[in-house]
Amino acid sequence: MRNKTRKSNIFSSISFSFFLLCLIIFFSMEMTMAQNKSSIVSINVGVVLDMDEWFGKMGLSCISMALSDFYTFDGSNYNTRLVLHTRDSKKDVVGAAAAALDLLKNVEVEAIIGPFSSMQADFIINLGQKSQVPIISFSATSPSISSARNQYFVRTTHNDSSQVKPISSIIQSFGWRQIVPIYIENQFGEGIISFLADALEEINTRIPYRSVISEFATSDQIRSELLKLMNMQTRVFIVHMPISLGSKLFATAKEIGMMSEGFVWIVTDAMANQLNSMNVSVIESMEGVIGVKPYAPKSKKVEDFTQRWKMKFRKENPTMVDVELDIYGLWAYDSATALAMAVEKSRINGAFFRKPNVSGNATDLEAFGVSRDGPKLLKAILNTTFKGLSGDFQLVDGQLQSPPYQIINLIGNGVKEIGFWTREHGIVRKLNSRRGYSVSKDNFRSIIWPGDTTSVPKGWVIPTNGKKLKIGVPVKDGFTEFVKVTRDVTTNTTIVTGYCIDVFDAVMEALPYYVPYEYVPFAAPNGKSAGDYNELVYQVFLGYDSYMLQRLTDEQNFDVVVGDTTIVANRSQFVDFTLPYTESGVTMMVPIKDDNRDNTWVFLKPLTWELWLTSFCSFVFIGFVIWLLEHRVNEDFRGPFWHQVGMIFWFSFSTMVFAQKERIVSNLARFVLIIWFLVLLILTSSYTASLTSMLTVEKLQPTVKDVKELLNSKDYVGYQPGSFVVGLLRKMNFDEDRLKAYNTPEECVELLAKGSSNGGIAAVFDEIPYVKLFLANYCLKFTTIGPTYKTDGFGFAFPIGSPLVPDVSRAVLNVTEGEKMVQIERAWFGESTCSDLSSSLSSNSLGLDSFWGLFVVAVVAAVLALVIFLTKFIHEHWHIIGRSDLSLRERSRILARKFDTKDYSCHTFKKSELRDVLAHSTHDLDCSRSPQGNLSLLPSPRTTGPPSPSNSSHTEQMIHFPGEERASPSRGENEAVNGQVEMV
Repeated sequence: MRNKTRKSNIFSSISFSFFLLCLIIFFSMEMTMAQNKSSIVSINVGVVLDMDEWFGKMGLSCISMALSDFYTFDGSNYNTRLVLHTRDSKKDVVGAAAAALDLLKNVEVEAIIGPFSSMQADFIINLGQKSQVPIISFSATSPSISSARNQYFVRTTHNDSSQVKPISSIIQSFGWRQIVPIYIENQFGEGIISFLADALEEINTRIPYRSVISEFATSDQIRSELLKLMNMQTRVFIVHMPISLGSKLFATAKEIGMMSEGFVWIVTDAMANQLNSMNVSVIESMEGVIGVKPYAPKSKKVEDFTQRWKMKFRKENPTMVDVELDIYGLWAYDSATALAMAVEKSRINGAFFRKPNVSGNATDLEAFGVSRDGPKLLKAILNTTFKGLSGDFQLVDGQLQSPPYQIINLIGNGVKEIGFWTREHGIVRKLNSRRGYSVSKDNFRSIIWPGDTTSVPKGWVIPTNGKKLKIGVPVKDGFTEFVKVTRDVTTNTTIVTGYCIDVFDAVMEALPYYVPYEYVPFAAPNGKSAGDYNELVYQVFLGYDSYMLQRLTDEQNFDVVVGDTTIVANRSQFVDFTLPYTESGVTMMVPIKDDNRDNTWVFLKPLTWELWLTSFCSFVFIGFVIWLLEHRVNEDFRGPFWHQVGMIFWFSFSTMVFAQKERIVSNLARFVLIIWFLVLLILTSSYTASLTSMLTVEKLQPTVKDVKELLNSKDYVGYQPGSFVVGLLRKMNFDEDRLKAYNTPEECVELLAKGSSNGGIAAVFDEIPYVKLFLANYCLKFTTIGPTYKTDGFGFAFPIGSPLVPDVSRAVLNVTEGEKMVQIERAWFGESTCSDLSSSLSSNSLGLDSFWGLFVVAVVAAVLALVIFLTKFIHEHWHIIGRSDLSLRERSRILARKFDTKDYSCHTFKKSELRDVLAHSTHDLDCSRSPQGNLSLLPSPRTTGPPSPSNSSHTEQMIHFPGEERASPSRGENEAVNGQVEMV
């Protein structure tokens, strides 16, 4: 029993001790917490949002959760705590300003988060600048407000201008050349337009019309504006407005049929970011719409926060259902986190504002003070970086850096991701793409367009308002085969016909759709032309809005110009031309004359003087080479000096008719002659054919051979008035007073017939279509000469950027490549009755450019043979060249004498000497039998050399130069001669 009592006392003691220890620990923690609370600094922060809107409720809940999460986890040991003071801006600029003024004057907040809209922020940031309090907005996206203008404005969202590049890339991908922006009439809507226009101009896409809708517009007013758009040509629309107005816009567009096939709708992130908060019926009316919005990377942290936010938001707002967190909520969360980090980093203590020195009757705008901690806090905010829910939080130039953009497609009541846009790679299907920059439409996933179709809309249609295209046509007196304007007095109507008109009609018929149009002459009240072709083309630029097909005036302004209008550079600055439908170029036309009257020197005309001179030099050169190669081995090429000179000329020129009788011994010379005979054969054959043609065919020569001749002679030249050709002639340095205009082909013929010296012209410069038409009737009197100056032919002029141009150009190709074009040309120009004048016009003389290759071959062969000969000769006499005891002059004289000496090693001289010895021996025998025989003529038995010069006409006396050993016949020659003598 005593043991039990003792154990009970021990247990009670232990329990009491444990209780006492716990009590001590509890009181210690309370004291510590109280001490910490006493050291924490509370920083007042204002929040200005539209508290009655779901957007304001969402933003406030995200800000509250951000601070709760931050001080529970990452900032639990911070010495500062943000204390939120919320104010309702009441969806009004004045309400937002009043709320901010109250926070600055009465609460003295160190920073303000908000407001929602750019218009509200525009006024509040001025208050922040004056009080040096940072204004942090996570939803004011208008480019019209920026930290560059107000340093205390911090944009923790993206500038609207950052999305114009993704939008323009989409436009460029599908090749749309025109778009109409539809935007709200306020600072938010207008801020993006200038940036959008610049981005579209870079890709050659223009804005023909800007549809501005008031934020208070009724459904009827929206309907009226949309009906106006339906009557225009454009079918690509970019919508930039908040969802409150955008919902009414798309609902109305659905009602009037503008969400059908052929339309393109693109919404900016102002609507794309908040599609989850829109009514399902409105989402369904937006089927086929494309949107762009900043991409927020998905993560486990974002998913957990989204779930917690939904539970909290539904608990606080039970009447609001089917709301989803969007990227603005993530930006609000990151903004509050960044501010909490910056407050701790800047070590501010919430000091009171410096009060201004103002009188007692000062207004509220003058009465609030200036923050002492504002500059330090602003610097800390701008330098804050971390990984937030929306991605990397980093401020550059006072605003959040733009991330990749997500491109979405609305299908049914849902949203489908069809691609991304990044600054580095353009449009991609996946963000991890490693390829280069591209905006190809193939990079998109499948897209459902309005009207539930997958066919890409072309972006424009012919207007449905019943207006016809006003086609301007030139009025001219001559060459009416191209364009002819006549006035029917009985019906008081204008009839326009001609080749160009028929071509345009055929082209428009080839289009896959109907285009109404009417021809209107470019005429003055008196019926004459109202100006030249440049002025006619300029009417399209003056009186036509490039994309709307709406005429700005009814006086001489056209939608299109059709006629014999040439495509030239200066005109393309004001209009877009289709592909040409005629031949291009400007050429010179001159009279022709019969050149058969003077045949005295006709034999010289087949060859040009360059070819004659080259041929003569070649004959002399080949003759000289043959003489060099044959002189030492051929008796025919030896003899007195002038005899050998004559032989060079005789032999070379006799080869022209193959009349040479000299025998060629050297193989090298034979090789040269084979090549030379080939050259002669071709040259003489060509000469004979050309001369025969000149003597037998009628020769029609142009009176002027080239433009230089006209410039040098200062002759008059003709041109059509109103044509660009006159400008071309001025550039070619023709004097202004030497230019004469003609209006009709008949007048042109008359001027050419007179000639420049008799008040006419020497030549005509005109475009190829006119020249061809002219020569079809006057081919026996005139011809073209000289180069063709390049132009692009006739084309149809449309306004710059007109979407009709690509389709019309394709139709031009279809017409010009088909049988229809042949029929039109035959109908207006007929079949030419003239034969080809190339056979009548004498051909030009044969020039060196046709034969220089043959001469090169002949010269190369001759030089090669000469090199071989000289190499062999030098090798045989190297013992002379290498003698150092002789001067260069003496060695040269010895080599020259050696060259002039017969080459007895040649087989021709061996046979010749043998015949001489035999003949001499026979003569000596005959003399020995004669009573009067002279025994002194017999050779001495000891003689081993050739007969002396006095005894043989075929031997030569050898001249012995100083220092030179006398040459003696070779041993073989002596033996041969002795053997023959013995035989005798």
